[in-house]
Amino acid sequence: MAQPDPPHRRVVAVDVIAPANIAAVLDAPAAGDPGRTALVLDDGTEWTYAALQQETRRWVATLAARGVGPGARVALVDWGGVRGTAATLAAAELGAATAHMNPLLTTGELAQLVAIAGCGAVGVAGPDGAPGLAAALGSAGIVLDRPDDAAAPDAVGGRAWGGAAPALVLFTSGTTGLPKAVPISHDAVTARIQAYRPPFEAGRGPNVSIMCVPSFHVGGLLGLILNLYGGDTTVVQPRFDAGRWLDLVARYRVASAFLVPTMLARILDDPAQPTADLRSLRSVAYGAAAAPIGLISRAMDAWPHVAFSNVFGQTETLGAYTTLSPDDHRDPRRLGSVGRPLPGVEIRVVDPATREEVALGEVGELWVRSGQNVQAGWLETGDLARQDADGYLYPAGRRSDTINRGGEKFGPIEVAEAVRAHPDVVDVAVAGVPDPEMGERVGVAIVVRDGGAPPTLEELREWCRARLAPFKLPEVLAVVDALPYNELGKLARRQMAELIVARADAGPGR
Repeated sequence: MAQPDPPHRRVVAVDVIAPANIAAVLDAPAAGDPGRTALVLDDGTEWTYAALQQETRRWVATLAARGVGPGARVALVDWGGVRGTAATLAAAELGAATAHMNPLLTTGELAQLVAIAGCGAVGVAGPDGAPGLAAALGSAGIVLDRPDDAAAPDAVGGRAWGGAAPALVLFTSGTTGLPKAVPISHDAVTARIQAYRPPFEAGRGPNVSIMCVPSFHVGGLLGLILNLYGGDTTVVQPRFDAGRWLDLVARYRVASAFLVPTMLARILDDPAQPTADLRSLRSVAYGAAAAPIGLISRAMDAWPHVAFSNVFGQTETLGAYTTLSPDDHRDPRRLGSVGRPLPGVEIRVVDPATREEVALGEVGELWVRSGQNVQAGWLETGDLARQDADGYLYPAGRRSDTINRGGEKFGPIEVAEAVRAHPDVVDVAVAGVPDPEMGERVGVAIVVRDGGAPPTLEELREWCRARLAPFKLPEVLAVVDALPYNELGKLARRQMAELIVARADAGPGR
């Protein structure tokens, strides 16, 4: 749908306060500089702040006419863009919350998330998600793909108070089990806004960033809301493609981006990357999955003018709670670290069995306490890490990913790093595979570099022998064409274990 004709451009001074309802993020830029570009879509369509606010009001009227009101939860199945943005803010305006879901999910998976989140009969979806959501909601469900043409925004009452009420519902990734719904309040988003983004100023030009992480991921959705609050411009790439990303960055002079490591690797591998015009790109944050040290070193060599930062967090912490700064990246000893806790964040590294803090340098489970957590108190993250004397954290995988080989327990990350260093290995995944004698053995799936020779299991064990303790050496090897990453660049560990067993060319080593 084409956007409405923008009003005559005008810039006025406005008072800006943190919103009690996240729908207020559009107020200041739409009033202060209505002709400023808020969103640039993948097809080149540009939406101004005034037009986006008008579209949001049409969605307010449309959802209200369907009975959406305070406390309701609206399933939203889309990749991101005007529809998802406007529907999210419109539901918040009415005191409801949108539950953000992946359009690639099956009908059964969507139905499961609808039930987990407590969604009502009204949903919003794009073309990819509409059939599955309609089936998931059942015969009484209503799936909307656009606001009503006859919607009358002025007929709707005032904006609902936000506060502690849920504004958004996101889901944990479910890579090791069933997803969990995480309600996020208006207050939590507001606190994040105040901590990390200055408010809109009419005299300050917009920063241009690219959103290539899906909006059902906390990094994509939260980044978009922060950009809107600051009056910045977001280039939306609904489905990531490395070549297209390079083109969008060059065309729209993108200055900042967030990438998951698999995206960064594909960009660096793209044939157009060496000659792409990336002079506008000033900062790249990466996270959501472990980043190989070699990959980050390669990116820094390719883009020496870019400031890199590693961010580490999860949905329950509303994104990052630690960061490895651009300055830290200049110290080779720090690569592989996820940095130190952000201001106001408390960290404990705890033995999961005794629930006591471990000594510096020992691996334990990360506990986090912070005002940005979606729930009060200490959060037991499920992430394993060690902390050095300077406070830097080094991840060791998920607690649920821990390999227990005859009582020796360790994470897959250090094994993966050792295997990845092999000259013929371009990608690797490690998981514990069932074994009647040891309980689990070390399973490895590798992708071989083009033109490379696949190492045998014994050759790979010999390569790793100087890098790993004997009990951590690979014991089951599968050579695959590609690893099954999901849309967030993560591997489903249980599926990986099954894949390794199914594709293994050799039995357990001894």
